[in-house]
Amino acid sequence: MGRFLNSRIPYEEYKEMTNMRFFVDKTLLIKDVIDSVKIDGQKYLCITRPRRFGKSVMANMLGAFLGKAVDAGALFSNLNISKEERYSQHLNTYIVIYIDFSRFPENCRTYPEYMERILNVLKKDLLEGYPELKLSVTDAVWDILMSIFEKTSDKFVFIMDEWDAVFQKDFIFEKDKKAYLEFLRNLLKGQPYVELAYMTGVLPIAKYSSGSELNMFLEYDMAMKMKFSEYFGFNDREVDELFEIYQNTTSKCRITREELTQWYDGYHTAGGERLYNPRSVVCALTDNQISSYWTSSGPYDEIFFYIRNNIDEVRDDIALMVSGEHIEIKLQGYSVTNTELNTKNQIYSAMVVYGLLTYDGDEHEVFIPNRELMEKYKELLMTNESLGYVHRLSVCKCITEHERSL
Repeated sequence: MGRFLNSRIPYEEYKEMTNMRFFVDKTLLIKDVIDSVKIDGQKYLCITRPRRFGKSVMANMLGAFLGKAVDAGALFSNLNISKEERYSQHLNTYIVIYIDFSRFPENCRTYPEYMERILNVLKKDLLEGYPELKLSVTDAVWDILMSIFEKTSDKFVFIMDEWDAVFQKDFIFEKDKKAYLEFLRNLLKGQPYVELAYMTGVLPIAKYSSGSELNMFLEYDMAMKMKFSEYFGFNDREVDELFEIYQNTTSKCRITREELTQWYDGYHTAGGERLYNPRSVVCALTDNQISSYWTSSGPYDEIFFYIRNNIDEVRDDIALMVSGEHIEIKLQGYSVTNTELNTKNQIYSAMVVYGLLTYDGDEHEVFIPNRELMEKYKELLMTNESLGYVHRLSVCKCITEHERSL
């Protein structure tokens, strides 16, 4: 048992989630992932979602169920996956390498420092896990894995959470991005020791890859791909159940069911279904208070980051969206491949990927999904003078409303 190899961390993390008062059972994702590998022959899966939409919870769940580190029978025995025919066949039967790429070394300032930790820990785990093979720490990690496979026939399940986290750091340069993609390619692509590679992130692979490095992955986002969509975010039935728990366990309930819909619903899936922001729903019910839980601590900085290169063209749209209108536009995919976001299509695609807007593919419209985000857009209009007359109108409206209240 090591840090990455057969780690008990996914089990402990998921066990903690199942003990929460407002837990939602999404374990049938396990069946769908296994079916993708065993029935469809698709062993490279990349799930991309906005932050706080349950990516890490699902990664931990898969690691806890598939991995050999801890007997998880008691943990899953009362969950939906236990009713599946092949439940016992797959429970705790795989060698799992679980890496959370958002974990950085202390005082990390360079890409080599970042990668050194990952490589050193993984090599150490493999050498300690297979001492009888007398593996060499000086070999590349993929060569070590290949030696293990050749001598033992062991295959590995790779679960990689937040694969794109390193790209968000200001010390990462273009050469570092290429080196990181090359690392993932060498580790995973065409390797016979890969049983499954399950990867999560916010941005799709195409944001960074030219396509050839990691083109073995099938990517699943919220707005374009229907598969797996029900496992990330809450639907109406699940929120109804959580709200009933809330009413039965909270002494003085301050939240109505309608408020949960107004504040946290409204994200559209590719299948046309609406989803609630899961983190915000759970936080609101836990705190017994409606508030903005998902949006960042800054008042408007994140939204402005995406529109700053084309304020003149998008400010009217933002004013309309804050008024509840939908903006007609046919987004051309969600790759968000451009470093600089200049066109409306690029800008809105990025904002959909990050969860700052939602997209109705049937009507070809983008809009603000709920009140939680609406409040953030109002802050943007009120605070940022570069939005010109829209900013001035918002300030005047706010002053008028204040005067009327006096």
